[in-house]
Amino acid sequence: MTPRLKEKYKNEIVKNLMSKMNQKNIFGVPRIKKIVVNMGLGADGSDKKILKSCIQDLSSITGQQPLVTKFKKSISNFKSRKGTDAGLKVTLRNDRMFEFLDRLVNIALPRIKDFRGLADSGCDKFGNYSFGIKEHIIFPEINFDKVDKIRGLDVTIVTDSNTPEDTILLLKEFNFPIVKSAKRRAKKIKIIPKQEEKKEEKEKNG
Repeated sequence: MTPRLKEKYKNEIVKNLMSKMNQKNIFGVPRIKKIVVNMGLGADGSDKKILKSCIQDLSSITGQQPLVTKFKKSISNFKSRKGTDAGLKVTLRNDRMFEFLDRLVNIALPRIKDFRGLADSGCDKFGNYSFGIKEHIIFPEINFDKVDKIRGLDVTIVTDSNTPEDTILLLKEFNFPIVKSAKRRAKKIKIIPKQEEKKEEKEKNG
């Protein structure tokens, strides 16, 4: 069965984007290529019981078996040793990607306490949008009573758009609650050199 959001993209979102971007060619419209979900474990990665529990949780959230990532170098402050388990990673494409996206936007994110939206500053110049989730228990697939520790997730949405503006436009069509970040909202303060200040005072005083 084709995911609901995939059908919506083909039948509605593409047309909306073509209109907003003044595109006549359907292939000129940006699309989501894949979604990468990471869960860092740190020192807990060396505990097989905890690792197994986290694998089950991330599998339930994404609908796909995660890959165990390794530390590339030893860092004493983080108690990490090169070659040991660092975390979990899942790369979603096609139907599973759309299914995860649907649950993320319409069910999980609205469950975040005091949620104010995702900042538009999460875009990079390559068409990727990244953000963090502090508590993985916002996903309904997770049974809170069986969770040993609340963990965070990093989500990266990879698109084929050419600009951050196009990426934001695409994600908003999927109902992503993206808001302007504080940095972009801040007004630019005009600094007047002292010489100009004196000149302005003379003009006022005649």
